[in-house]
Amino acid sequence: MNQKNIVILLIVVVVLGSLIYTLSGGESTEQYTERIEAERERQFKYLKFNFESPLTEPQKKELDKLSFYPVDESYKVKARMEPIEVKRMVQIPLTDGSVEKYVRHSFAVFELNGQEVKLLLLQAADEVDKRNFFLAFADQTSTEETYGGGRYLNLRQDGQRSITIDFNLAFNPYCAYNPDYACPIPPKENILEIPIPVGEKNYSK
Repeated sequence: MNQKNIVILLIVVVVLGSLIYTLSGGESTEQYTERIEAERERQFKYLKFNFESPLTEPQKKELDKLSFYPVDESYKVKARMEPIEVKRMVQIPLTDGSVEKYVRHSFAVFELNGQEVKLLLLQAADEVDKRNFFLAFADQTSTEETYGGGRYLNLRQDGQRSITIDFNLAFNPYCAYNPDYACPIPPKENILEIPIPVGEKNYSK
């Protein structure tokens, strides 16, 4: 291989490396897994030690870990945001029979395991930062391995018409730990007919 071809090959390698780095968000698989694990540890410590934790004092004493699926980076997806033209306020039912107001903002559309998925993004009525969204969903693991009332994700828009959804960060609502809390029930648009085997599993005392 002559020197010119070597230079061209090096340029190609650098360009491909930069592209992969950009698409992965600048993280290696190991760094990504470490970040998810660190968030899980933060969640555990909050539930175990924070005075605002939904756990009762006896629950806190008994809690030694939370249950999660293994981290799977394929469940981190970039979704296209399809705005809802008429953004109206809706009342989302809570587990205690009351309601909470949210704005039906847009749909997040993406492909997961070869299937197109379309989920409704809600925005709290009093949300100040209009890039923040709330996603409540249930899937085929609900009631079996995960909480029957669904799981949540707090999302932040990261593109003009796009948003990243990382199901590895899916967490249980407070009512999964303590029935004295009232939690939003996932809207019918977000009842998935596929399993999402990542994120937090059901809490067991």
